[in-house]
Amino acid sequence: MIPFPDISPTLFEIELFGFTLALRWYALAYITGILFGWWIIQRAVRTPRLWAGEPPLTPDQVERFLTWAVVGIILGGRIGYVIFYDPGTYLDDPLQIIRVWEGGMAFHGGFAGVVVAGLWFCKRERIPMLSMGDLLALAVPVGLMLGRLANFINAELWGRPTSLPWGVIFPGEAAQACATATAACARHPSQLYQAALEGLLLAVVLTWLAFRRGWLKRPGAIMGLFLVGYGLARFLVEFVRQPDAQFVSPGNPIGWAVQFGSLGLTMGQLLSLPMIAAGLWFLARARAR
Repeated sequence: MIPFPDISPTLFEIELFGFTLALRWYALAYITGILFGWWIIQRAVRTPRLWAGEPPLTPDQVERFLTWAVVGIILGGRIGYVIFYDPGTYLDDPLQIIRVWEGGMAFHGGFAGVVVAGLWFCKRERIPMLSMGDLLALAVPVGLMLGRLANFINAELWGRPTSLPWGVIFPGEAAQACATATAACARHPSQLYQAALEGLLLAVVLTWLAFRRGWLKRPGAIMGLFLVGYGLARFLVEFVRQPDAQFVSPGNPIGWAVQFGSLGLTMGQLLSLPMIAAGLWFLARARAR
């Protein structure tokens, strides 16, 4: 077992006029991920050799879209969490929906929010939608990696109990839950699994294909591979990830959202399947073209 590192979720705090201003690692992950996404898209559109013709966006259009992307991430992530993961709690107290600072964001919702913002922006600015999708897919993995690392620092979204030597002894609710279980009080660091697969690995592969192998010349290919890669990574990690508490009950200890006989799917797996299917379709279409 590996003891949980002594890292505070808060990077620093400042007392100002009786108020406490704090910068948390999770907020820093969002900010850094968005800035990196802006930088790599800017680099791509400023490199004409990557495209079959003219780059689909100008640097000024990238600047204008950044604001809409941030809005899509925040609204989509929050609304997605409310709808897919804990609708009952928020129906009982709708004011909790606006309390984003208390946590509760869903990647699939944030992804949908960016898609909606991107479609609207493409229609308004007359930008090829598939090429815009490729650029967004290129920008996302680093933000995912940083977000999952922040989840680990916050000791949240941990994995199921394990006796493997790299199991981590998480504090708080994770330790209390283990104390009543028969397994050792250590859990899979599923946040780090996701950071490595959805983030680092996907970022390296997509960047190499875009900048070295010319995949941006085939609209939809980078986006398709991102959808398949993320969907598969999330689907696999869900087998060792502890489901959200609202999905667990004495009759449903695995946290299945949908059950088929003796097999089932968690909510994360259920939401990943359409992404995999859509990604395969985009890859097939890009290859055919």
